Formats: sequence, structure tokens, C-alpha cells
Amino acid sequence: MRILTEEDVWAAVRGGSVFACGGGGWVDHGLQIGHAAVNIGQPKLVSVDELPDDAIIITATAIGAPAGTEWQMLGTDYIKAVKLLQENYEGKVVGVMTPQNGMSSTINGWLPAALLDLVVVDATGDIRAHPTGKMGSMGLAALQDYETIQVVVGGKRETGSYLELVVKGSPSKTSNILRTAADQAGGFIASARHPLPASYIKKHAAIGGISIAIELGKAIIAAQPKGADHVIDTIVGKTKGTILGKGIVVKRNVHYSGAFDIGTIEVEVPGDTLTLHVMNEYMAVDGKDGKRLTTYPDVITTLSAETGLPVSVGHVEVGAELVVLSINKQYVPLSSSVKDPTVYPEVEKALGIELAAYALDSIPV
Repeated sequence: MRILTEEDVWAAVRGGSVFACGGGGWVDHGLQIGHAAVNIGQPKLVSVDELPDDAIIITATAIGAPAGTEWQMLGTDYIKAVKLLQENYEGKVVGVMTPQNGMSSTINGWLPAALLDLVVVDATGDIRAHPTGKMGSMGLAALQDYETIQVVVGGKRETGSYLELVVKGSPSKTSNILRTAADQAGGFIASARHPLPASYIKKHAAIGGISIAIELGKAIIAAQPKGADHVIDTIVGKTKGTILGKGIVVKRNVHYSGAFDIGTIEVEVPGDTLTLHVMNEYMAVDGKDGKRLTTYPDVITTLSAETGLPVSVGHVEVGAELVVLSINKQYVPLSSSVKDPTVYPEVEKALGIELAAYALDSIPV
């Protein structure tokens, strides 16, 4: 157990941005929430092994499309979501975790943890960012007989889009309801969900996901004064990543639909054109011959050739020079979610491409 600090905030955002895979929130939002957490309290990061098996852990997150512009999530929304879950759950909640890393999502639970005397658990529902709640639910999506609690809070007060919603039911059905609520709230909304015992987290989560992001972030920050190439080399070296290509964005066709950003981005690199398939995050990359080069749950990230730092889907512009990075799934901890074949059809239908055949290949069940 240790106290999270200002240094950790910066590192979590920098490292989390690599695992954001083009989504995972926003740098400014992550810094804002993180700084608030460490200045208003002393959030504690703990290994799940430090908790008894029956300690209840909940997931704190944000739901929606990072490129949306009509949303509003205040720090109080994250706190209210956790409070509402506590009020509607019969047991005692001990800790919070995040369903994914990201530009802000690595820090999702820090503020409610600091204010509500909870611990931040060093585990993630998925090491990288993903588009649907099912993909961060640690295998719950396939359990139709399991009743969960999910809460969302957020929206602009001045436009009447502010919502508070508590739902109980199967993880798959309640996740769909929350996605609709995010859309109605302007595209993004704060959430708390899935009270689970530490014994389940130990077995099904991506253990150490927060520390991995923080350690990578510290290395990136140390490399920044030496320039973009050094930053990129550091990211590749620390993650055992592979550069798929460096080139110019020639086409961007991404549109907002139902709290998702969906479409493709094309990057022209020497001898090839890379097509990046987007559903909030980068889910796959194909070469110009249609050959699949990388697929979720591989980490797929675009880095700025100018700074070496990750560029989110919402900030990718035609004419920009990007480096496309892939980190093979064998080099990151995998949760039960990515091994669950039921989480793929929804995303495959939205993108019109195959994912499961590639994603599940060589993953031990």
C-alpha cells in the first residue's frame, strides 16, 4: 500500500495515454481529476493481494465517446455515482478499480477513493481501453444469472441533460442501458458498477494495470526533454512494442453514433496504407492488401511524430504525421473479458470486420 502523489497523477496520464489506444478519455480531464484527488485527500494504491478475499471492490469509470462535445462530468459526479452504488448495495465497499487504462480512465476511481475512505486497487478490467462496458467486466458479460448494480451520474445541468440512474440486472442488459444514458447525457457520463469480492478480481482482472501505466508514464516523462524520437524509442522499449509504420494521415472517416465514435483512419506509410478501425478506440489495423496486422486486445496507439506522445482519435487530423504502434497481447496482462467470445459480436457488427478470430487466437482460456 502507498499514497498516490502528484507525480503519480502525471505518470498515470502519460502512461495511461499509451494504453488509451486512441480513446480512454482526455489528458486535461485526467490531470484535473487526479490533482483534485491528491490535493483533497490521500488516495491509497493497494495490491489486490493485500485485501481479504471477501473485500468488496467496485469499478469506477466514465462511459461514452471521447470525441463527444456536449457532455459534462464534474468530480462530484464520480463521487455521487460511487455513493449511489453504496446506498443501493447491502454490503460494505472497500475499494475501487478502473475497467481500463486511458488518458483519464487510469485515474477514474482516485477522487471518490480519496473522499470516501476507499482504496484504489491496482487492477484493471482490461489493460487497454475498449469501447463497451462488457469488454471491461472481467467475464461478467456472459453470466446471465448474475445480478449486478450499475450507476451513472452526469450531464449538463443548464441544458437539462443531467441524469442519475441506478439499474440492477444482468451485466449485458444493464451495460446497454448505461450506454443509452451516456448518449442522452451528451455523450459521456460518470459511472460506478459491479460490486465484486477481491477473490473474483484476483482471478479475472488484469492485475497490476495501474502500476504498469504509472511506470511507463515515468519513463515517458524522463524521455521528453530528449525529443520525440527518444520518447517513441522509450515507449517501444518499455512495452516490447512494434512500430507498424510512420506516415501521413490521408483520410479520417469517424462519426459519432449512440455514444460511440465509429469509423476508420488511414495512414500512408512507405510501401503501404494502414487502415485503423475505430470504435472509440483503435480495434484493429489492416494493410492495403487487407492483411490484418494487429487486433484487440493488442494495444494499438498513434503517436505524434512531433512530440512522441499519444494522439487520441478525436485529435487525429488529415495531414498529421503519426507513428502507429502495436503491443502484442502476449506482453500485457489479460483479463477474463478479452477471453470471453460473447463481447465481440457487438463490436464486429458496428465495425463490419472480424475481431474474435484474431483476438482469441493463442489466448489460453
